[in-house]
Amino acid sequence: MKKNILVVDDSALMRRVICDIIDSESTFQVKDVCRDGLEAYEKLKTVAYDAVVLDVNMPRMDGLELLEKIQQDGIKATVIMVSTLTTKDADVTIRAMELGAVDFITKPCNIIEAKSDEFRRRIIQMLGAVIRSDDAKAQANTQANSQVQAMGAVKVLPVKRPRKLERTGTSGKKVLVALACSTGGPKALQSVIPYLPRDLNAPMLLVQHMPIGFTKSMADRLDELSDIEVREAVEGDVLKKGCVYVAPGGKHMEIKKQADGNHVVRLNDAPPIGGLRPCANVTYESLRTCGYDEIVCVVLTGMGSDGTGGILSLMQKKNIYVISQDAASCVVYGMPKAIAEAGVVDEVVPLTEIAHTIIKMVGVQ
Repeated sequence: MKKNILVVDDSALMRRVICDIIDSESTFQVKDVCRDGLEAYEKLKTVAYDAVVLDVNMPRMDGLELLEKIQQDGIKATVIMVSTLTTKDADVTIRAMELGAVDFITKPCNIIEAKSDEFRRRIIQMLGAVIRSDDAKAQANTQANSQVQAMGAVKVLPVKRPRKLERTGTSGKKVLVALACSTGGPKALQSVIPYLPRDLNAPMLLVQHMPIGFTKSMADRLDELSDIEVREAVEGDVLKKGCVYVAPGGKHMEIKKQADGNHVVRLNDAPPIGGLRPCANVTYESLRTCGYDEIVCVVLTGMGSDGTGGILSLMQKKNIYVISQDAASCVVYGMPKAIAEAGVVDEVVPLTEIAHTIIKMVGVQ
């Protein structure tokens, strides 16, 4: 059965392009189209869709206002935003993900880009990943409910590797946290970063797959919400405890140890890896030669497997502890699934427990 999609955009041309892309796939079909948020709101009150592709800027009711309305009314919808690459729209898009949008696709600047293979690939890939994840979670929940009814509640233990680091809060060792996420990450991070203390006993590196400008908006918003300091990393930043360094969109982020023992951020314009820049694998691999004794690696929601190769490489040189988000709380169980299947995860926890688990491992100053 085809998955039903709602397309909301005030541009007739963009509606047509997006609809043609979606309808070209055998697994999807555009069920309805709307010219603005107000029309979409009326549809969403009575019709359930597998996903909604939603423009940001529209007359009468824009994308942000629509998300606020459906959140207020408790309407469940899997929403993917379409946003232009402007600073203002980056701020709005980050806000949209706070309100429940799972992720965003960058809007083409012209008709040539709109009809490009790249735009088509992004839409189909995003819809496919999000809908597959929703279906998998629904199936898992059904199976879990059946098991509970038949057997009573079952305690699920964390996945463990044979080798496990000690809790490092009082060890006196130098510890670093390195976190990677993608689809669903901006919203997921708001359930992690604001719950970390300003005196966290380690610096944190954060690689989120986003374009230029959007990482700055995300970092600024997380900083507003958090006690811990959050900033978009810049070339030459010296790592310090109690600070989160966000890899900037369009740059790979590496960490280099200096002669004085400090560690600094190095950014580069090397080609994207698997279409990704920043790429978490690059960051993890750069830590092989760092001076930190122990590294806590965290993998959250996201498409693909970025982070797995870098962590596997890193563990050959460093003592690491790997924390993975569980499937039930992921928007897309891709990156956490890949690292779990690699057999190197120490602990699988729900999103709401990620911050606590990080603090447990590194302690406070």
